[in-house]
Amino acid sequence: CPKSLGAEALRVPFTGTKGPRLGAMLVQQPHDVVVVAGQPVTLPCAITGYHGMVLWVKDGLALGVNRDLSGYPRYDVIGDHSKGEYHLLIQRTELADDGSFECQGIQAAIRSRPARLTVLVPPDDPVIIGAPVVSLRAGDPLNLTCHADNAKPAASIIWIRNGEVLNGAMYSKTLLRDGQRESTVSTLYISPSNIESGQRITCRASNKAAPNGKEATVTIDIQHLPLVNLSVEPQPILEGNLVKFHCSAKANPPVTHYRWAKGSSMIRDVLGDSYEVVVDHSFFTEPVSCEVTNALGSTNISRNVDVYFGPRLAAEPQSLQVDLGSDAVFNCAWTGNPSLTIVWMKRGHGVVLSNENTLTLKAVKQEDAGKYVCRAVVPRVGVGEKEVTLTVNGPPTISSTQTQQALYGEKGQIKCFIRSTPPPDRIVMLESGTSGRYTVETVSTEEGVISTLTMSNIVPADFQTIYNCTAWNSFGSDTEIIRLKEQGSLRLAVIIGVAVGAFLALIVLMGTLGAFCCRYLSDLKGVVSAKNDIRVEIVHKDHNAARETEEHTNMKQMMVSPFSPNGVPVLQQSPDKSYQGIAVHVEPPFGALPVSGVCTILLYCFLSTDLCSIGDRRRLQCENEMSNQSQYAVNILTNHGGQSQTTKLCSLTQPNGTGFLLQVIYLYCR
Repeated sequence: CPKSLGAEALRVPFTGTKGPRLGAMLVQQPHDVVVVAGQPVTLPCAITGYHGMVLWVKDGLALGVNRDLSGYPRYDVIGDHSKGEYHLLIQRTELADDGSFECQGIQAAIRSRPARLTVLVPPDDPVIIGAPVVSLRAGDPLNLTCHADNAKPAASIIWIRNGEVLNGAMYSKTLLRDGQRESTVSTLYISPSNIESGQRITCRASNKAAPNGKEATVTIDIQHLPLVNLSVEPQPILEGNLVKFHCSAKANPPVTHYRWAKGSSMIRDVLGDSYEVVVDHSFFTEPVSCEVTNALGSTNISRNVDVYFGPRLAAEPQSLQVDLGSDAVFNCAWTGNPSLTIVWMKRGHGVVLSNENTLTLKAVKQEDAGKYVCRAVVPRVGVGEKEVTLTVNGPPTISSTQTQQALYGEKGQIKCFIRSTPPPDRIVMLESGTSGRYTVETVSTEEGVISTLTMSNIVPADFQTIYNCTAWNSFGSDTEIIRLKEQGSLRLAVIIGVAVGAFLALIVLMGTLGAFCCRYLSDLKGVVSAKNDIRVEIVHKDHNAARETEEHTNMKQMMVSPFSPNGVPVLQQSPDKSYQGIAVHVEPPFGALPVSGVCTILLYCFLSTDLCSIGDRRRLQCENEMSNQSQYAVNILTNHGGQSQTTKLCSLTQPNGTGFLLQVIYLYCR
């Protein structure tokens, strides 16, 4: 056909393999073929016995006549012309080459069957969104998206990790505008527990054009807060020794700084990952913390130190004051490491009352009052204790010694010890306002109240008196009967024994002395000097005790006036004419004569308190008195001699039948 003919002029009907001209035959014709875009393809066509025009038609359109396909630079008609070979060669096939091709012998009316050329297009290289490194925060799930575009047919996508295909991905396809190519998108979800930082995940896209597929790989970068481990070495450790804290951390992004604290207090002079310190008991309860920071934030970890330390008081027990019959509950709390043992005991007793923090005493009695100890023991480390006081409100309790001692002629005391809670309202040993030989003093101590009755000069009647100490408070009263016993009775027995032994040898001498003394008795005037009597108030709980006390208080109280103004001892005479004093004042018949004479010395030696029991001091005093006044006594006896005077003087010393004893004592004193 002329080149001027259009495409429509080139359209010829299919007439089979034989034309009307005899001898022309289609011996090769094209067949369906699949080719990957970019690869060459040859469609065969051979007509023997024919030397006319050969036409190639694509999708009903003529490509060109014979070997002239100038309109399609990638197309060529090849083969041996003499053999009738008109093969169509397509170089670097493209998607546009996809279609139906025919070979036609126009003049012989020969037409091949249609051959389908299918052009396959491999997908573009897959792309993972966020590649090559996908970062996510620890604990977040991973969502990966991979797309493979411009594929014919549409690409299939798989996900691979560590050589294993990951299932569960979702796919979608999109047909492009050319109607032939498609794009594929795949989304993969991975849970946080199935992700590790540094893992590589591959997206592989494939189709028939790329059976081996194309791949894209992404690296997973899991970013997290610092992962911190705090170690303490050595442990356990005794209080007062050195320990080292080491704070090791893994972080993505990297660590920016460290911060240390103990309890709620910052440790500002430590900036690195280690901290050394001498520990005490506080490290057992106040943890040391290490805070590590990176770009995402901070992680704080703390550790207590296993410090061994002795008991320390956590809750201090309080002393109690309860009423009689009530319950008393003490609480005591200790801390210590290793575990401690708590023991409650009463001070001075070996009985364990409790091993708990609480000590409960049911229906307390007055004997329960006292000191209680809460003791804590940490084995092989130390012991601690705390003392509390239980005070029981109740009637007073008097615990004085029922028999107390005093020296004859000396100052004596009777002590009454009173325990009383609340304190006693009233204590009676003597009437208030007493004076003279008796005084009462009350002193409060931690243990109780001590009431002391003091007698300035002990006389024999004091050893016969029954003393009653009574105390009252709002809960009741208590009474204690106390007797006074003479101290040094062994010395007095020795005195009497010596006196009796010397009796026979001394009786003549005593008689002579009595005769001379009595001679001048009629010339002497007795002068009595005394203070007002002081009665001790004795309080009893019953009438019998009161009567017994009354008998003793009927005894005349002796008031002591050691010396008269002129320095000489004075003798006091009681209303019943018995001489109960401790000194005598004798006025001589010559007016202002001083008291003198042997009888005066005898009375002084006898009535002076513990003259012989106290030792040499009193004996020397007696002897000096005799030495100083002996001459004067002789003068009195000489100048005023006579049996009547001596008899009177002796009777003066013997109103109670003690004259002879006075003489014996005088000799002993010498």
